[in-house]
Amino acid sequence: MRLSKERGRHIAERLTGRLQEEGHLELVGDRKGFVEALDQAIMHELSAEDRVNEEVRRLLKAYEHQIEQGQVDYQKMFQMVKQKLIRERGIIL
Repeated sequence: MRLSKERGRHIAERLTGRLQEEGHLELVGDRKGFVEALDQAIMHELSAEDRVNEEVRRLLKAYEHQIEQGQVDYQKMFQMVKQKLIRERGIIL
């Protein structure tokens, strides 16, 4: 993830305030609860690449022997598998 938790919270606070100021958002309930939910959504989206990378690493464990023997280039295989997962899942990074 490329963003600290504090920065994510700050973005959620500012975005909520801006949307309210511009009349795009009218909160009926607790502002704090909305900001927390928005912060969680932002952090979840920003961690998508981390989750994909972890899954690629797990998938490549099956080819560990071939990689160690030099039969498969780890970086090339990592990028190929990662791009395939991103395409299949429609993830935007």
